[in-house]
Amino acid sequence: MVRSVLRAEGHDAWAVGHEDRALEAFREINPDVVLLEARLPGMNGFAVCRAIRAESQTPVIFLAARTDTAAVVAGLEAGADDFMAKPPRLSELRARIRVRLRAGIGLAWILTLSDLVIDLNGRTVSRAGRPLRLTPIECDLLAVLARRPGQVLSRRALLEQVWGGDAPFDGRTVNVHVLRLRAKIEPDPRHPVYITAVRGVGYRSDDPTRSSCIEENPS
Repeated sequence: MVRSVLRAEGHDAWAVGHEDRALEAFREINPDVVLLEARLPGMNGFAVCRAIRAESQTPVIFLAARTDTAAVVAGLEAGADDFMAKPPRLSELRARIRVRLRAGIGLAWILTLSDLVIDLNGRTVSRAGRPLRLTPIECDLLAVLARRPGQVLSRRALLEQVWGGDAPFDGRTVNVHVLRLRAKIEPDPRHPVYITAVRGVGYRSDDPTRSSCIEENPS
């Protein structure tokens, strides 16, 4: 269920049910965040967490029974960044994932789209070496899109990832901020090459040096 919800919101999500396969999948996928069950048949979540922490600072969120204090302590000592009681409330889970993503832990500090450079640590953006003045929301919106070039993110997914899960859904909010962002980052905002719209779905980021971009539904 959690995987389905995350995928519906524009995230790539995978589920693995065995300890050996978990580590293999982690190395293959290189995820931004890991959700780990503390106790599952065929999987020692604590061992998996220690193995992940030995080679990566990717955020790990543990899921354990609210009354299983020993599991919570063991998970945190194994290197987990956060803990949630299961079954997790989806709104809270989304919020905790956003916090970890915004913290930039486990993510590249520098994102690039052709000559557009986003410094997540310094929260600065430049194009062809020239600094661009973006608001914090515009910077967050650009970072969310740039992390997954070529992947279409729905307006709802963008609203929840940038503004938070408690924000009422209004696609116009996303549209307005995309227009403002384009005005600052695009060489010609009337013919955008970094952020393009996909009719009836949402927006995607593109690297104009790697592929041609067609604006399907200007907004």
